[in-house]
Amino acid sequence: MSRAPRASQRGSAMLLTLVIIAALLAGGAVLVGMQLSSNRATDITRSGLTALHCAEGGLAAARPVVAANYIDWVTWLPAGSGEPTWLQAPSPTAIDHDLDNDGLDDFVITLKDNDDELPPAPNNTTVDSDLRVFIVSTCIKFPDTPKQISELVTFTGGGQAYDNQKNGAGGNNNKQ
Repeated sequence: MSRAPRASQRGSAMLLTLVIIAALLAGGAVLVGMQLSSNRATDITRSGLTALHCAEGGLAAARPVVAANYIDWVTWLPAGSGEPTWLQAPSPTAIDHDLDNDGLDDFVITLKDNDDELPPAPNNTTVDSDLRVFIVSTCIKFPDTPKQISELVTFTGGGQAYDNQKNGAGGNNNKQ
């Protein structure tokens, strides 16, 4: 019995098929990786926007309470003094720090003095000279995308408006 001579190209189709399948698998892996990266970027953008809204909500909640407690500003202006106790429970002026009702605080409020000293005096961040401070609201709910927002508030005080003073209280100039 003699064997027939083998063809020299036998099995090359299988090798070509394996190369094509490997290239398709590599291309699929690259596409899956790109999609996962895109999903992560979308999630970070979404949580960043939500964190910004969280910080804005804290600022809106704190604004009237901070303005009403202007006498205590000096206690909370030094750097590192933390959140004023009159914004925290059980204080009667406390604000709700839980925006989404999950039982955890979502933001922290601090006060920061503006540059209110006149030259040549150096800036003193522990003393308020012009009844203006920054309220700084920091969202702590999303540690991967922290957001902080601040607003300059001014205490204008109360007072009595008189109709007969300049411009009048009703905006009708001086009454005669």
